[in-house]
Amino acid sequence: MSIVVTDLLKIYGEQKAVDRISFTVNKGEIVGFLGPNGAGKSTTMKMITGYLKPNAGTAIVAGINVAENPLLAKSKIGYLPEANPLYYDMYVKEYLDFIGGIHKVQERRKKVLSVIELTGLTIESKKKIGQLSKGYKQRVGLAAALIHDPEVLILDEPTSGLDPNQIIEIRNVIRRQGQNKTVLFSSHILQEVEAICDRVIIINKGQMVANDTLSNLKQRQASNIVKVTFKEALEQSDFETISAATSIIKTNDYTWQLEAANANDVKRQLLELSLVKNVNIVSLQTEGDSLEDIFRSLTMTK
Repeated sequence: MSIVVTDLLKIYGEQKAVDRISFTVNKGEIVGFLGPNGAGKSTTMKMITGYLKPNAGTAIVAGINVAENPLLAKSKIGYLPEANPLYYDMYVKEYLDFIGGIHKVQERRKKVLSVIELTGLTIESKKKIGQLSKGYKQRVGLAAALIHDPEVLILDEPTSGLDPNQIIEIRNVIRRQGQNKTVLFSSHILQEVEAICDRVIIINKGQMVANDTLSNLKQRQASNIVKVTFKEALEQSDFETISAATSIIKTNDYTWQLEAANANDVKRQLLELSLVKNVNIVSLQTEGDSLEDIFRSLTMTK
């Protein structure tokens, strides 16, 4: 296992920013690290990467105890922090060459050109970093994290500031890297997490509230409320064949909410209804089956 976190604790004054959380991330696995603002995500990442010392607990990366051998551990990690510190007066190529030198990268010039192409920086590579947009600065940070071909990638909000097209490009980069690396990344863009993650870890107020695959989380959080939207307008009488529903509520002429003991039975009967009535279903989902619904249910203050 490339990342092993055990009982990690960080206290600021009387506040437990991270409250003895434990998890593992394996090689070839992309794990989304989620939580509301102030939940302790960035603090946890800083402790895993050795930039912040925990009050208790251990973080082991690529078999190396981060607290006992921080420099060796950092050589195995590619880290893009939330703040993304960059030297704005340096040119893109100059900065990446500098970072490659710190990591003692062999054939540095060739490697710089490779990560520039990989992260889509070619068109901006001759500019000073300070002249770049926020999105391109984020790409420079990602390129710096990849320059030494690390075993583990820790990415804190890697798509922050990117436009939709850039997000797709960086998503593909992360997905490719995840084939032979260990990737732990945080994001507030939940669709991004759903698109590329094998598993998600959710923390709230410093404590871990979920650590599972998306499919398992959705199954656990499954609701008995089904929402359906048709392309055509329907009437209450059109639903007389939906015997699995215990109640049917009209939201508008096109959208209906059905409650049942078994949501799958209702979905099956709605599909049959669409065939019999020759109407088109625009959307059909169980309330609570999206990552956003799961996230809200686990992190909302009661």
